[in-house]
Amino acid sequence: MYGKIDIQELAQLGNLEFVAKQVVEGFITGMHRSPFHGFSVEFAEHRLYNSGESTRHIDWKLYAKTDKLFVKRYEEETNLRCRILIDASSSMYYPDITDKAPLNKIGFSIYAAAALIELLKKQRDGVGVTTFDESIQLDTALKTSDKHLRMIYAELESRMVQQKERLNVPTTFTNILHQVAESNHKRSLVVIFSDFVSNESLDDLTDAFLHLKHNKHEVLLFNVMDKNHEIDFNFANKPTTFIDLETGEKVKLHPSEIKKSYQKQMEKLTNDLKMKCAQFKIDYVEADINKGVEFILQEYLVKRSKII
Repeated sequence: MYGKIDIQELAQLGNLEFVAKQVVEGFITGMHRSPFHGFSVEFAEHRLYNSGESTRHIDWKLYAKTDKLFVKRYEEETNLRCRILIDASSSMYYPDITDKAPLNKIGFSIYAAAALIELLKKQRDGVGVTTFDESIQLDTALKTSDKHLRMIYAELESRMVQQKERLNVPTTFTNILHQVAESNHKRSLVVIFSDFVSNESLDDLTDAFLHLKHNKHEVLLFNVMDKNHEIDFNFANKPTTFIDLETGEKVKLHPSEIKKSYQKQMEKLTNDLKMKCAQFKIDYVEADINKGVEFILQEYLVKRSKII
């Protein structure tokens, strides 16, 4: 539907805010050329006219451009509170950054979050960011000001260069979700970027999901992964040492000997998570870091259209 926005290439340009703006502008341009045109930058200001209602607020100028009837929406109708959560535990710093692959999972999540922030800014929505591992590391207010957004960009950029300092730092995911459920205004949109590498049980995660939904939060979950290695298990056919980044544990083995059993286990873990999300009406999206980030924006707009 859209031309792929190569976030790996853009990442080499540095400057998080600049890259985010480029991604969003490219996405919006592509959207105007696609069947998804209804989710344009005017999305925050208009909704389709419903037959039978008053014509008082129809935007006739927009009708002249689109040949469709849209009703103007006012700020109290369109404002959204969005809390973006980014897992910053050790496993999110996989794989090692190279010249050919300048993004790992944490980098991809940060660029995707920055693009979301730019889109939220265009729609005048309040945004706050929380980064976490065993505990909350950053927890900003929900605001719309340029000063606030610049502060978020600076904080996120600093977290992209902490590779060596982030070894052997696990995730305590469910406790974080419980805190977020309580500390944010009810009926917020909670967007989560995580690889869900954790020793916590699915029952614990279920309780956290239940808490979020009990407090009327809408949840959009991105399961961030390096699909080539973490799902397809494409490693060289030779003895290889694998390291658990969150515990430091090492094991040497031949990838071809365990590939099938590994993939079977990963499929079960992924399906279990998908089922829990479906149970609590949480939107689950697989996010492969080797692809563009435009689908992140698309999924956000689809989610927003359901709740505004």
